Amino acid sequence: MWRSDRASRELGMRLDQVAPGHARLSLPVTNAMANGHGICHGGFIFALADSTMAFAANQSGDADVAQHASITFLRPVRVGETLVADAVERTRAGRSGIYDVRVSTDDGALVAEFRGHTRALRAEK
Repeated sequence: MWRSDRASRELGMRLDQVAPGHARLSLPVTNAMANGHGICHGGFIFALADSTMAFAANQSGDADVAQHASITFLRPVRVGETLVADAVERTRAGRSGIYDVRVSTDDGALVAEFRGHTRALRAEK
């Protein structure tokens, strides 16, 4: 999946760890990611959390996609910091899954909490 995920790779994300129901990605924050306040735009933090959930969810061979997600931002992130996202599967039931993603800086400061719901796609008939 990593080879096919141009969005994550071209945003600068790195796949650090992946296992069934778990993934860790990291993202160095660059000047191009700064918003008008000079801090990391929340959309990049959300994209990192979403991609991390995707790698945690797609270990079973099904094509799982995001169905719903929410994020709470807890502190600003400065250019030059590196974000680290850890996703953990909370439950899977049929075609649905729930994942929690903790986003922090590489020194462990909590940046955001993300909860995402996934849905396994079925082959078109």
